[in-house]
Amino acid sequence: MKPFLNEDFLLQNDTAVELYHEYAKPMPIFDYHCHLNPGEIAEDKKYRNITKLWLGGDHYKWRAIRSNGIDEKYVTGDASDRDKFMKWAQTIPSCVGNPLYHWTHLELRRYFGIEQLLSPDTANEIWNICNEMLESEDFSAKTLIRRSNVRVLCTTDDPTDTLEYHKIISADENFDVKVLPTFRPDKALNITSSGFADWIHKLEHVTNRDIKDIENLKAALLDRIEFFNNAGCRISDHAMDPMIYRESTDKEASEIFQKALSGQIPDSYEAEKYKTVVMLFLARQYSKLGWTMQLHLGTMRNCNSKMMRLLGPDTGFDAIGDWNHAQPLAKFLDALDEIDELPKTILYSLNASDNDVLATIMGCFQGNCVPGKIQLGSAWWFNDQKDGMQKHLTSLANLGLLSNFVGMITDSRSFLSYTRHEYFRRILCNMIGIWVEDGEAPKDMKLLGKMVQDICYNNAVRYFTFT
Repeated sequence: MKPFLNEDFLLQNDTAVELYHEYAKPMPIFDYHCHLNPGEIAEDKKYRNITKLWLGGDHYKWRAIRSNGIDEKYVTGDASDRDKFMKWAQTIPSCVGNPLYHWTHLELRRYFGIEQLLSPDTANEIWNICNEMLESEDFSAKTLIRRSNVRVLCTTDDPTDTLEYHKIISADENFDVKVLPTFRPDKALNITSSGFADWIHKLEHVTNRDIKDIENLKAALLDRIEFFNNAGCRISDHAMDPMIYRESTDKEASEIFQKALSGQIPDSYEAEKYKTVVMLFLARQYSKLGWTMQLHLGTMRNCNSKMMRLLGPDTGFDAIGDWNHAQPLAKFLDALDEIDELPKTILYSLNASDNDVLATIMGCFQGNCVPGKIQLGSAWWFNDQKDGMQKHLTSLANLGLLSNFVGMITDSRSFLSYTRHEYFRRILCNMIGIWVEDGEAPKDMKLLGKMVQDICYNNAVRYFTFT
């Protein structure tokens, strides 16, 4: 029997052990999609206690606590930080079999050196140890990033953001990690949202433009794309729930846009026409600038209406959607490829059953002297666990070129989540190790070691071309 979380955790044979320890483990981290707060990095924030660092904003843990029958006041409510931590400690023994059990104990070990299992019996001691350690300089935001061997991280930012914190971070000569913005224009696309007109007015303010029609909107978005580009941004991100493609003209889109500004709500058919026009425009700009476009598909958001009214979005009430993305996605990519304006693109789906669909669609649009120009994005959100990662890697290996994969992301709001890269790397090395042991791949450690290092870090460096 192997000890829990031993040094060869998840590594089932000697080849996997060698690949991980000799090749994967030393590689830096290129975290090209996360939700860390750039303000906390800029001010090098220190956290008052482990709850503030560990549980704040973490809807993975929130969902588990709720599933354990614990009142919402201990999740997002007004209970004390200590009481919230104790409820997490009460919950974690029930998480055996859930990746949270692994992640929690990896984070305690890697950052605090705590090998005890978290439980109600150990909670008070662990609370005290962690909080005492948090008083040191080793646990400020920037130091945690450095300790995690991160070289590049990309936050997720609204087009109207001033990017003032990114400027502060960039000016810090003592912090050599690249912290770069990502252009996330969902609010420009969500024309049926109740806050759409207000957001357009905000865009008017930051661009000093009157936005009355689709051409005005395009000009304003282009202003912001150029602003982000000058700040080092090279990636966009879009939540496509679901993916759409509905051919339209600028004239039609402009009429629909004006309808929304007047307070009317466009119907679904109109919304699809508007979104298609705007998405095609944005993608063409990304292509011209050499940016990468990320499309996140398959999320069914805000399922619980009562909790949405109470807490708002991104609080743990989203689920996996089951839309048919294949046809609209293929048409969208084809419309851009037809005019040689298809940017580098990463396709993610929250529904693992879409892996093979996306992997085959992306194979239709590769080329242009860019290895892996269209990527099957890493196992994401509900899928960034052992089974989800294995399914993703298997689809990519079967239907594409795993060697060209740009690797793992945290997609996280926590500075302790970099252990997810370790988790991914162990699973990757184990999968390749099994192929070798089963005679399905050669035991050529130079070949396989380079493959592992490329997936862990080198491919991302080449793909995103940050300077």
